[in-house]
Amino acid sequence: MTSTVGQEREQELAAAATAPQPASLWRNHDFLKFWSGETLSLFGTQITTLAIPLTAVLVFNASPFQVGLLRFLQLVPYLALAMLFGVWVDRARRKRVMMLANGARMVLIAAIPLLSATHHLTLGLLLAIACAVGVFSVLFDVSWMAFVPALVKEPKQYVEANQKLGVTSSSADVAGPGVAGAVISALSAPTALAADAISYLFSLATLLWIRTPEPKAPPTTTKRRLRTELVEGLRFVFGDRILRPLALIAPFCNFVMVGVWTMFLLYASRGVGLSSAQIGVVFASSSVGGLVGATVSRRLLQRFRLGRVYAVSMSAIFLAPLLIPLATGSRPVLLATFIASFFLAYLGLGVANVVVISLRQASTPQHLMGRMNAAFRTALFGGGSLGGLVGGLISGAAGLRSGLLVVAVGSAVMVLPVLLSPVSRLRAMPTSE
Repeated sequence: MTSTVGQEREQELAAAATAPQPASLWRNHDFLKFWSGETLSLFGTQITTLAIPLTAVLVFNASPFQVGLLRFLQLVPYLALAMLFGVWVDRARRKRVMMLANGARMVLIAAIPLLSATHHLTLGLLLAIACAVGVFSVLFDVSWMAFVPALVKEPKQYVEANQKLGVTSSSADVAGPGVAGAVISALSAPTALAADAISYLFSLATLLWIRTPEPKAPPTTTKRRLRTELVEGLRFVFGDRILRPLALIAPFCNFVMVGVWTMFLLYASRGVGLSSAQIGVVFASSSVGGLVGATVSRRLLQRFRLGRVYAVSMSAIFLAPLLIPLATGSRPVLLATFIASFFLAYLGLGVANVVVISLRQASTPQHLMGRMNAAFRTALFGGGSLGGLVGGLISGAAGLRSGLLVVAVGSAVMVLPVLLSPVSRLRAMPTSE
C-alpha cells in the first residue's frame, strides 16, 4: 500500500515537472500596473487610517465615544452594503466600478484638508466623510478581488498574484504607520490627508492605463432581480464544497483576531503595565510576521500539498492566542511571549490569506466573482465587529486575563473544524467550471 502511494506521488511530481508552466506575472504588464497603483494606494490609506481619528482628537477634542463612533462608521458599510455591491459588480465592468470608487475616495479625502483650511470642517462633517469613504472602500474591495482574475488568465497564477498583493499589504502594515506618523508630524493631521488623495489619483491613472478586456457576463433570458441575484450568490458560496467551509470558518477567524487584539490592549496596559511604546513593539513585530507569511506562501504551496499548508496556517492563527493568558515571568519574558503570540498568528494569517483568496478565485466563475467576494467580506467584517464587542464584554465580566483565556480556549477549539474541513484534504488548486 505504501509503495503504491509513493508511486502515485512520484507520478504527480513528474507530471507537474513536465507540465507547461505559465509565464511569470512579471511579464504581465497590466497586472503590474494594477499592483503598482494598489501599492501606493495602500500606503496612502495608512495615512488616512491614522490622520482621520487624529483630526477628530486634536482638532475637535473628540471623546472616546466619538472616536469609537468614527471607527464604527468606517466599518459598518461592509455589513450593510457588501452583498448589494456584489450584485452590482457582477453586472458591471469592474474596472469602471473601481475607478468610480477611487475617484470618490480621492475627492472625499481631499475635501478634509480643504474644509479645514477654510475653517468649514466640523466633527459632524468629518464623521459623515469617514462613513462615505467607508462606503466606497467596500465597493473597491468587492471589485478588485473580482478584477484580478480578469488580469491573471491562468488559475495557476492566482497564488503568485495574491502573494504579491499580500506582500504589498503586509509591507504597508509594517512601514505604513511610521511613514504616516512622519507625514502627519510634518504637515498636521488634516493636511496630511492630501497625500492619500494623491495616491488615489495615481491609482486612477494606472487603472486607466490597463488595456486587458474584461469578460462579459453571460446573457440572461429573464429579467434581473436583486433578490434573485443575492440568493444566487449565497447559494453558490454555501453550496460549494470548498467555499462553504471557508465561509463558515472566516467569521470565527476575524472574531478571534479582533477580539484578542481588543482584549490584549486592556490586559497589556492595565493588567501587565506595558507602556504604549512596548505595546507598539508587539504590534509592529506581528506585522512583520504577516509580511514573512505572505512572502513564503508561494514556496510552501510549491513544496507541500495545498490542504496541508491551509491546515497548518489556520491552526497557527487559532492556537497562537493561548500564549498570551498562559504567559508568566518577568516583564521581558512576558513581552517576548506576547510578541511570539502575535507574530505566529500573523505569520499564519499571511500564508492563509494567499491560500484562501486563491482558492476562492479558482473555485468561482467570473459572473459570480463579485457576489462571492461580497459574501466573504460580509462574513469577515461581521465576525470582526462582534469580536471587538464580545471581547470587551467578556473582559468586563470575567476579568482581563481570565477573559483572554476564555477566548483563547474557544479559539483553539476551532482547529478541529479546520482539520476536518475538505479544504485541508485538497492536493492542489481546483478549477471553476
